Amino acid sequence: MALRYAYNTNGCAHHRLPDALRLIAGAGYEGVALTLDWHHLDPLAADWQAQTEKVGQWLEELGLDCVIETGARYLLNPAVKHEPTLINPTPEGRARRVSFLKRAIDIAGMLGAETVSFWSGVRQPTVHPEVAMEYLVDGLLRVTDYAGEREVSLSLEPEPGMLIETNADYDRLLRTDERLARGLSLALDLGHVWVTGEDIPARAVERYADRLGTVSLEGMNRGVHLHLPPDEGDLEMLPLLQALQDIDFRRLVCLELSRESPRAHRAIPDSLSYLKKLEACIS
Repeated sequence: MALRYAYNTNGCAHHRLPDALRLIAGAGYEGVALTLDWHHLDPLAADWQAQTEKVGQWLEELGLDCVIETGARYLLNPAVKHEPTLINPTPEGRARRVSFLKRAIDIAGMLGAETVSFWSGVRQPTVHPEVAMEYLVDGLLRVTDYAGEREVSLSLEPEPGMLIETNADYDRLLRTDERLARGLSLALDLGHVWVTGEDIPARAVERYADRLGTVSLEGMNRGVHLHLPPDEGDLEMLPLLQALQDIDFRRLVCLELSRESPRAHRAIPDSLSYLKKLEACIS
């Protein structure tokens, strides 16, 4: 069974969205990881519903499935990257992130997305770790309840440097409330597993096979959180593809290459070509 690949639009930051989607579809991808941002389907715009309907038309015409990704850097705060988060010190900040995630869920529902991928956020020094976890659980319950009512899948991505940094952190989070265990899948970034050194990435695929909402991969060097093309870095790709095939993973496998935007016109086809050649080596 061949894997289904998607390319993340955060790696096409200099392209208009319809142009990026045409490049992705033309290269042979089966889906797109759509990072909601001011220039690529703005979730805060007054006409967000009309924008979403238009994007839905493009996806249908191009035969692309999608994942909704929520890691836009300056969408909510033009002065501070990724803020406010679910663990922001202020109630207003946390509420703004919850509202944004609810809008992402609405968009995912309209587009029939496989899942909405998001992360916990970086803990600010003024917030005690236990308090940050309380904030996170409170926000997650609001978001998972909202998603559950709309039958939209949610997937939390452990991210180096954030409160939920590793898959083990994700496991501990699920134990805080059974509603999270029911409503929160894992967005597994295999490069992040390699960076943190918490596990062998291919083993993580097997370990979390029944909880995977989506999978991301990219080239990576051990201990250095820098997303690279899949043919660069010291993370071996072939065992990852083998592991995903072994568990019969049917959802999108997303290439996340945000630093490749200046050469997206080449990175998009080259990355897929490389992965397809590797897949051909799997017996």
